[in-house]
Amino acid sequence: MQYEHILIRYGELALKKRNRGEFETQLVRNIRKNLKGSFPNVQVERTFGRLYLSLHGEPYEKVAERLQNIFGIHSFSPVRFVEEFELEVIQKAALEVMLDANPAPRTFKVITKRPNKQFPHRSQEMNRHVGGYVLRNMPDLKVDVHNPDVELIVEIRTNGTFISCRTIKGAGGLPTGSGGKAMLMLSGGIDSPVAGWKTMRRGVRIEGVHFHSYPFTSERAKQKVVDLTRILSKYSGGMKLHIVPFTEIQTEIRKHCPEHYTITIMRRFMMRIAEKLAEKNGALAIATGESLGQVASQTMESMYTINHVIDTPVIRPLVAMDKEEIIEIAHKIGTYETSILPFEDCCTVFVPKSPVTKPKVDVAERCEVPLDIEKLVEDAVNNVESLWIDPAEPEVEHDFF
Repeated sequence: MQYEHILIRYGELALKKRNRGEFETQLVRNIRKNLKGSFPNVQVERTFGRLYLSLHGEPYEKVAERLQNIFGIHSFSPVRFVEEFELEVIQKAALEVMLDANPAPRTFKVITKRPNKQFPHRSQEMNRHVGGYVLRNMPDLKVDVHNPDVELIVEIRTNGTFISCRTIKGAGGLPTGSGGKAMLMLSGGIDSPVAGWKTMRRGVRIEGVHFHSYPFTSERAKQKVVDLTRILSKYSGGMKLHIVPFTEIQTEIRKHCPEHYTITIMRRFMMRIAEKLAEKNGALAIATGESLGQVASQTMESMYTINHVIDTPVIRPLVAMDKEEIIEIAHKIGTYETSILPFEDCCTVFVPKSPVTKPKVDVAERCEVPLDIEKLVEDAVNNVESLWIDPAEPEVEHDFF
């Protein structure tokens, strides 16, 4: 069946009061941005409390795939639209919608809304007229007003009648871009892409920061992070990735610092660099994939010591999640298979045998005395490679041999 419209419902967005209009405007902007290149005929119609997409012949299924990745959409429904106000036309359209439901429902109920008060039949009347017609033509179907398999929605407005019975769950959250910008520390493992997805889901636009230690880490490791960024960009319509040359810093740390403190010192440098990049790119926070207790650098003491070198707020969306919960989301958002590719990142080279799990700020500061911190950070920031990642570009196929 060719649907004419898609009805989009808000979730949390609907609870906003005076600034609700700003969130709605951002959502409309994100929808247009996501659909613009591939579906030029789609138009967004904004009414109170909801959005309608006019498809104008564009395929519903393909548009629906894109909508499921857009934050701020609680759910949506394909909609038949009839301009005529004749009862028989509405009944036939309602039956077509019910016959298209998959899986076929066993029970249903009709819910009529009548903003158009000039329409001659009241809502309860329309429930009986439409419901009776559907029952006569679908003999195996029954009415259940308390817990139906589907709700057949008939909305009669001044410009025509909108009919739907399928509800598809959306990505939820808040529209990306409505909550400011953060720099995401993107390692290439399982956790940081999930942290990025969860951060975007709260309305925050993100830019990735990856620390690359060539030749200790390979170009394939770098490409893996580009591919992960491309997957994440499907949820935002595009994303910037900053690749930081980190070889010199890691070499200096290894040369001058006690082995058991190298991870702590390395993370402190990463935070300093991420903060500089945040300042340059208008971001007000740093997001990480840290989960409390997962590894040595993610204990409470480590986080405190590492945070001590910056003033920028750090967002840790995974801090109270266990690994299984994180992996489940990684599968859901499509990053897991890329994250587990066996290409090392800078955090896996020069790993000490016994990293400190309860580092102290004063000890870390003493360890850093032989290092020219300001110059090392400045050189790294000045040589950053910044890429704009377009979700429409194909992912590179990796060769393991």
